[in-house]
Amino acid sequence: MDCKIFYHDKCFDGACSASLFTRFHRERVKTADSYSYHGLVHRAGALFDEAEFTSGENAIVDFKYSASPKVTWWFDHHQSAFLTPEDQKHFEAGQADGSERMRKFFNPNYISCTSLIADIAQVNFGFDTAPVLELIKWADIVDGARYESAKAAVEMAEPAMKLTMVIESSSDPTLVQRLIPILTEMSLQHVLDQGFVQELLGPLMDRHWAALELIKQRSTVDQGVITFDITDQPTEGYNKFIPYYLHPDATYNVGLSKSSFRTKVSVGTNPWTKLMPSELVNLAAICERYGGGGHARVGAISFPPDREDEARKAVSEIVTELRSASSGGKK
Repeated sequence: MDCKIFYHDKCFDGACSASLFTRFHRERVKTADSYSYHGLVHRAGALFDEAEFTSGENAIVDFKYSASPKVTWWFDHHQSAFLTPEDQKHFEAGQADGSERMRKFFNPNYISCTSLIADIAQVNFGFDTAPVLELIKWADIVDGARYESAKAAVEMAEPAMKLTMVIESSSDPTLVQRLIPILTEMSLQHVLDQGFVQELLGPLMDRHWAALELIKQRSTVDQGVITFDITDQPTEGYNKFIPYYLHPDATYNVGLSKSSFRTKVSVGTNPWTKLMPSELVNLAAICERYGGGGHARVGAISFPPDREDEARKAVSEIVTELRSASSGGKK
């Protein structure tokens, strides 16, 4: 029987979550003969294709909830985990009657989905997390933006940070599926040293520095809010800490970009802001109003590629709201 794992694509925590779930399932659950992987991305419209679910086990990690009866396992830590109130009621019903209490898990208090899976697997199934502590540590650092500085986040000295760039920026649709099986079998430096990773790293580093220069030219700051629009330079991803590297005193960032499948509004809080948490805006709540979501300190909204006007309208409204909050100290 195959266990098909659906994971948040182009995301370090998504890849780590899929790898950790694979190892946990193989060592402690032992109901699958093989594992396959399918990346999921936030886009306008339906997020799940029912036809993609296998007849064996289906697991979703680090991504929104699906009420499909074909989904066997689910782990998520995003505040915006449920697409609809009906989805949330479906999850809660399975928890209340106990039918899915040991197969579907949600806790938005976790920094990364990787650490959520690790704790659940260890406590409930006796999984040994000792061999994967490096992966768990860096999933928390990357997904929680717990870098020591913007310089460390943008200049990327650590293997995990280079791997994050490769995962987020590569246009190769098979890359993450090749990485997932080895992320829990090797050190992160050893993973980075793999030939298929190294051949991507050089060109992506060049693209990274080009993106920094582009955002430097396009970004402006007003009342603590950084804004920029790079939709005329389509990209599959850029380092989300570049705005704070360039404008360290800003509190928020609202960026508009475009890729092959969406126009994306990225909304973030400067991880190194001196403001107290109580003074900061819940960005997930803002993004949810436009069909997006995320965490309290970082979120995103996806629009179809041909609906840039709607995305720009959302940017304008969000920027106005954040400027007001920033200047007035509102929550």
